[in-house]
Amino acid sequence: MKTQIELARDGVTTPEMESVAHEEQIPAEQIRSEVAAGRIVITRNHQRKTKAVGIGAGLRTKVNASIGTSSDIVDYDSEIRKAIAAEESGANTLMELSVGGDLDRVRREVLAATDLPVGNVPLYQAFCEASRRYGDPNKLDEELLFDLIEKQCADGIAFMAVHCGINLYTIERLRNQGYRYGGLVSKGGVSMVAWMLENGRENPLYEHFDRVVSILKRYDTVLSLGNGLRAGAIHDSSDRAQIQELIINCELAELGREMGCQMLVEGPGHVPLDEIEGNIQLQKRMSGGAPYYMLGPIATDVAPGYDHITSAIGAAQSSRFGADLICYITPAEHLALPNEDDVRLGVKSAVIAAYIGDMNKYPERGRERDKAISKARRDLDWNRQFELALYPEDAKAVRASRSPEIEETCTMCGDFCASRGAGKLFAQDLAGDKV
Repeated sequence: MKTQIELARDGVTTPEMESVAHEEQIPAEQIRSEVAAGRIVITRNHQRKTKAVGIGAGLRTKVNASIGTSSDIVDYDSEIRKAIAAEESGANTLMELSVGGDLDRVRREVLAATDLPVGNVPLYQAFCEASRRYGDPNKLDEELLFDLIEKQCADGIAFMAVHCGINLYTIERLRNQGYRYGGLVSKGGVSMVAWMLENGRENPLYEHFDRVVSILKRYDTVLSLGNGLRAGAIHDSSDRAQIQELIINCELAELGREMGCQMLVEGPGHVPLDEIEGNIQLQKRMSGGAPYYMLGPIATDVAPGYDHITSAIGAAQSSRFGADLICYITPAEHLALPNEDDVRLGVKSAVIAAYIGDMNKYPERGRERDKAISKARRDLDWNRQFELALYPEDAKAVRASRSPEIEETCTMCGDFCASRGAGKLFAQDLAGDKV
């Protein structure tokens, strides 16, 4: 069975392309053309019927939510609730990133619980399995790794973050620059670096990239080129190791597209605001416009407990400058495993950030909703305001918790409501009465 990119190159407009076109209010031929060029990917595994989600050029910025068990907390029901909470809160995709408990079980239960396209990181299970079987993750056998990739794709994984861009040359760049302030923060990345150094071997995901592609193609699983050397500190952003991995991932994105696989490139985690635009421009230029998946990015290191805010600031800028998929960050980042409430708040923060970015990325079609809600606010039309709000039930709950004496106002101003006063003033002026 052919992939979306292969069918697009054959001139075929698939039902998935039609669905994305309808959702985005864009001509289907435009979707087909951009998929053929590799500038849009559609996340939908052959094995699993889900909503087709388009990510890339000319489309709304999408939001991913990540969930998963840890070695400290294994609660399968909680992960199901978090998956549902992410979907209800407006996430477009989900990543299942468990490293504790029965990893096959949690992945399959999450896949069964949500209609969202689900992604994962195969290195997590690979190193967990090696630790359980051999007592040492560095004894991972590469055949086990490729077998797991196949099994996870067969389960219905729609996109897969695979750390193909880490190689011995990349590690040399890291060593030559004197390592980092924030160290290595990617679980998959640090595990692969440790495996390479311990075994004195090249990364099999880089060395046998064609094999990775051939597996994912069979299922039309999108290959998301993971950034295992992403910066985990502002002072490490855009260092030589990170940029070297980005260069390799952009080269691999080109190769993967030529082989008929849909490709994403993943972006850094901690980035100061003045580097976001340049980072995205660099990725787009080097990859031929491959969709860019930004993790956060977190724009300052000093706000643990509020990193859903620091990342929303970075995400809005990223969306504005051309990022295509944003991975949410929750208030628990750097502190604990997120719970259901963290997931809801993280998703909503990222959705709002993506919306703000899209307003500026697509000003010709991205600001009508804001104009409409402004008019409703001016006219004290509360029902219309709620209709246009991104999260109407949350807005209604706040208003209901502090009901005003004058129904048309709110308790912020009460008798001194500016909108109410201005409305009377304008009405008198239009009627020719003395103001």
